Amino acid sequence: MDLLALADFNLVARHGGFGRAARASGRPKATLSRRVAELEAALGLRLFERGARALRLTEEGRALAERTGALLTELDEAAAAVAAGGGRPRGRLRISAPLLFSQIAMGRLAAGFALKFPEVRLEVTTEDRPVDMVEEGYDLVIRVDPDPDDSLVGRAFLRDRLVVVARPDLARPADGSPVPAVVRGAVGGVAAWAVATPAGPARLAVRPVLGLASLVMLRDAARAGVGAARLPVSLVSDDLAAGRLVSWGAVDGGGITLWALYPSRRLLSARVAAFLAHLQDAFPQGRPEELAGYIAG
Repeated sequence: MDLLALADFNLVARHGGFGRAARASGRPKATLSRRVAELEAALGLRLFERGARALRLTEEGRALAERTGALLTELDEAAAAVAAGGGRPRGRLRISAPLLFSQIAMGRLAAGFALKFPEVRLEVTTEDRPVDMVEEGYDLVIRVDPDPDDSLVGRAFLRDRLVVVARPDLARPADGSPVPAVVRGAVGGVAAWAVATPAGPARLAVRPVLGLASLVMLRDAARAGVGAARLPVSLVSDDLAAGRLVSWGAVDGGGITLWALYPSRRLLSARVAAFLAHLQDAFPQGRPEELAGYIAG
C-alpha cells in the first residue's frame, strides 16, 4: 500500500473535503484527489461518497481512517524524534484504567505526568470492561489480571493481595456459623471464602447481606460494621494500622496483578514509553505497600 496515498486520504478525511485539506496543507487539490482515487483503485473500495456539495466517508473509509490515522501519527512522531535526537514526548495520549485504581491513584499519577510532560495531552477514562484499543483509539490500557491477548504486549507494574477484613466489634463465630458479608456485585451465591490464617488454611462461612459496585464502597460498608469484606491490602492498610478494621486472613489465591498493555503491532511511542517509566518511578518494586503509601501520601 502506498503510504503517501494513505497519508493524503487521512488528510482529506480529517478535514472533511479536498478543498479544506488542500488549504490546510498547501498541497494542490488535484493532487490530493488523484492520490485518493489511486488508493481507492488499489484497494478496490470506494472510500468517499462524493456529492455535489459534500464529501462523506463510506463505512469502509471510516474504518480505514480509524485504523490507520494513529499509526501514521506514530510514524511521523518516530521520524521527528529520530531527527531531533529523541526529543520530548508530545501529542495526545489516551489511557483506559480500571475504576478502583483510577479512584485511589490515577489522579495523582496523571497530574504528575502532566507536570513532567506538558507537551503531552493526557486523557484518562475509567472503565472495567475490556476495550478494543485500536477501534476505540487508546494508546495504553491498565487492567487487573487481563486474559492473554496475542494482539497486546504489556508489563506488570503492581501486585496486590486480598484479605478478609471486618470491624473489630464484628466477632468471627467460633462455631463456624455464617457471618454477614459485603460482596461486590449481586447478593447471593457465595457460601464460603477460603482464607489463610496463622493456624493454617480455613473456610469462612459467609451470608451476603449487601452487594455493592465498587471496592471503595465495600470498604466503607465494612468500616460501618455491615459485614466482613474481601479487599486489597493497599486499600485497607491505613484502616488495619489504625484499628478501624481487623484482618481475618489472606484470601487463598487472592493475588492481584496490574498490567499496562499496548498494541503489539504499534511502535512504542515516546508518550507511552514515558508513561510506563512514570509508573515504574511511582511503584519501583510493585508491592502493595507502595500503592498504600502512594494513596496515603
